[in-house]
Amino acid sequence: MKMWSGRFRQPLDPQFEHWQRSFPFDQKLLLHELAASRAHAQALGAAGVLNAEEWGLILSGLDQIAKKSEGDPEFFYDPEAEDVHHFVEKRLVDLIGDTGKKLHSGRSRNEQIATDLRLFVRGRIDEITALLADFMEALLTRAEEAKLAVMPAYTHLQRAEPVLVAHWLLAYFQMASRDSARLADCRRRLNECPLGSGAVTGATLPLDRELMSEQLEFDRPTANSVDATSDRDFAIEFVNALSLIGVHLSRWAEELILFATQEYSFIRLPETYSTGSSAMPQKQNPDALELIRGKSARLIGAQVTLLTALKSLPLAYNKDMQETQEPLFDAAVTVSQCVEIAAGFMRQVIFDFERMGNACEKGFMNSMAAATYLARHGVPFRLAHEAVAHAIQKCMTKNCELQELSLAELQEFSPAFEADIFDNLTLEAVLACHDVPGGTAPNRVQQALKDARQSLAALQGVHGTYA
Repeated sequence: MKMWSGRFRQPLDPQFEHWQRSFPFDQKLLLHELAASRAHAQALGAAGVLNAEEWGLILSGLDQIAKKSEGDPEFFYDPEAEDVHHFVEKRLVDLIGDTGKKLHSGRSRNEQIATDLRLFVRGRIDEITALLADFMEALLTRAEEAKLAVMPAYTHLQRAEPVLVAHWLLAYFQMASRDSARLADCRRRLNECPLGSGAVTGATLPLDRELMSEQLEFDRPTANSVDATSDRDFAIEFVNALSLIGVHLSRWAEELILFATQEYSFIRLPETYSTGSSAMPQKQNPDALELIRGKSARLIGAQVTLLTALKSLPLAYNKDMQETQEPLFDAAVTVSQCVEIAAGFMRQVIFDFERMGNACEKGFMNSMAAATYLARHGVPFRLAHEAVAHAIQKCMTKNCELQELSLAELQEFSPAFEADIFDNLTLEAVLACHDVPGGTAPNRVQQALKDARQSLAALQGVHGTYA
């Protein structure tokens, strides 16, 4: 029997009945549904709706459902259950009889799903935060191991200036750090309890909402019953954060895919995260990276789905909201898998530091340092820029690098060049001249590594409080 069937004289069309069910996918909310039901049962007991015997019986039944669900996929087979709420009520009545029917007193499925989804998102945030911390640990460890190894930094996919490999890796560390902060912000905002909101206007029984909120470790009850039953902002914010994690991982994967090509050969792919070709025996393909890059599209798709599903809904609950669940669930799983694979890959990827360093010795990547030298000697930077550009034209004619010109040749373009210019054009000097907070000067990067280690420890400590 449906939870709402008393009003109807005719059964549902069989095709429609099967089509409108959410239990095939919202069954993953079972443990959250049971937790919320325990909190509601306690509030019913405190309100005198349940006596002590009934309360104990219901709690025992909910515990039995949780135990039976462990490792037994057959337990979930129920072609009649409309959703996870219906499933729990049916199972509870099967276990304890008509007392189980009292559990739904003073509540609605609208507030139940709003609560279950908040619990789901909160739990996934904690799990993904831990996975991100693991990825950040891998990035930071490899950055520390890189020491003073250098590589070209790129703009427009053209070699720009030398950069420490550690500094490049820390750029992705910073992205992941912002991702973690966005998840934490989402967690803070969603941590309010909808229980007691009823279908739309609030519970019809004097339920202790503070009690239910505390039982589920929410910060407070929601402030408005209409908003609480229709709000999916937290799901949108969560998936927005996940889609940005996907974008960051996609950028990371794309760079490593490029760097693994023979044209770059900056890295060697770990065999444990690669596949081969069925036709070409020599191939080693970066499938792990390509899948991470591709799965970012699924995350962006989930973001668009949620936004579109909610964009024109009147208050409060509408069945359209059921369509937000599958992309939400899929996005959470997709990000977890991608971050976990990325961390494993990061630990095993092999850097060719020698080739990376050699790539910094050509391509006029010390030209900005030359222009800066002139600026420090009183030449307006725009004129310094022009002088160095003209010197590069001469180098291209002679097929040489800037530091290979003679002092006399350099002075053709600016008399401000002196003999010490060559000391300023070495790779070490070019790196050292970026001596500002956030720059790639070795001393600044060493401090950045220490700061990153501290921030990661703080993140891991905060995550520990979520467990």
